[in-house]
Amino acid sequence: MAKAPVAGQVKTRLVPPLTYTQAAELYRALLLDQLANLQNFSEAERYIAYAPDDAGLLMRGLGGSDYQYLPQRGDDLGARMEHLFSDLQSRGHWRIIMIGSDLGALPVQILSDAFTRLSSRDIQVVLGPSRDGGYYLVGMNQPTPEIFANMTWSHDRVLDQTTERLTRLGVGFGLTASWFDLDTIDDLRRLLDPAMAAETAAMPRSRSYMESLRHLDCFG
Repeated sequence: MAKAPVAGQVKTRLVPPLTYTQAAELYRALLLDQLANLQNFSEAERYIAYAPDDAGLLMRGLGGSDYQYLPQRGDDLGARMEHLFSDLQSRGHWRIIMIGSDLGALPVQILSDAFTRLSSRDIQVVLGPSRDGGYYLVGMNQPTPEIFANMTWSHDRVLDQTTERLTRLGVGFGLTASWFDLDTIDDLRRLLDPAMAAETAAMPRSRSYMESLRHLDCFG
């Protein structure tokens, strides 16, 4: 799931201290790194679900012929995810995994593990825990719209609330390895941390852009 990298429309939680233009350029770098990284995963058909719905040409320019393209539908995040799963199921897909576009370039082993889990009779939903208490990945092998309905987002109990709901429904689920989102200035500081070099090796554009912002007081 990706938004068009337009100033004022993406990563606005980073403004200030970043400008809207800087936030959009960072998002563009994160998106391009993720798209390049996912080319290493050939076990599934790859889609970019984009927003807004008039951004198809722009997104095709970023993703090229390695991806298929679908506009997002729905008034909030939960509705957009529910519709996207439905749209992909209508195309004949049954093991479907969705990730965000503004997280660290994802190890393909995590994707392989998620698809393997969705082959099990006992698991209907797979979630990838993010370090902020949400999830960076959600997969399912049959419709489970209940996990999206009447949910609140962008807080530190999204994952807990989702797993509690799955448990109440009696839906089998599994968790992948945790990974990191890049939503706050503290997240961006970690991106520049030499100790994160292994985790960010597949993010050359993002690291380069962050280096260009190192002069800002918030990174000093």
